[in-house]
Amino acid sequence: MKQLTVISALILLLTACQKQNESPEISIESPAPSTFSWESLFSGDSLDNFNKIGDATWQIVDNYVESVDGKHSYLVTKNHYGDFEMHVEFWPSPDANSGVFLRCQNPEEIANETCYELNIYDLHSNPDNATGSIINLAAPLVAIQAGDRWNSFDISVIGSRIVVKLNDMLIVEFEDDSFSTGPIGLQSNGGLIRFRNVQVRNRSVPST
Repeated sequence: MKQLTVISALILLLTACQKQNESPEISIESPAPSTFSWESLFSGDSLDNFNKIGDATWQIVDNYVESVDGKHSYLVTKNHYGDFEMHVEFWPSPDANSGVFLRCQNPEEIANETCYELNIYDLHSNPDNATGSIINLAAPLVAIQAGDRWNSFDISVIGSRIVVKLNDMLIVEFEDDSFSTGPIGLQSNGGLIRFRNVQVRNRSVPST
């Protein structure tokens, strides 16, 4: 009986030592989804988030910024954006030639060849490049005259997919992988253009 008790004790001791030498079981939980916050680029009081390109005179009036008869002039964000969402409100004169430029490759030289240009130009001679189009890439799904009133663009640029709503109406949905990241530009290229309530939500996950 004593021998059986000793053997049992030895078995328990060996089992305890084996468990101490084993690696502890680690529970790995998936990280919580990243939260992406909206950032105000312009709320009516400052243009500190932009660099001015061109000779246009940008003036802040009440809660908006405006330019009259600028030529090839832009407000270009100091930050670059890859995947992002954007909200911007704009008021063009009927003859205004303007636009919102996305993922620009050269912040000093803004052009539709090196950016995605979301056009604001009711009088464009080619309806496929009129207000709501992505110049030379995607025609507007709906013909809209935006002149002489406030309008809104809600823009989603995720990977190669670009989706735009104009006044809550789907106006553009297409895919293209020409440009992956870059600053955003607001254009003044003739007529009167006003912008207000410019917000962006960066959806790019920082590299580690």
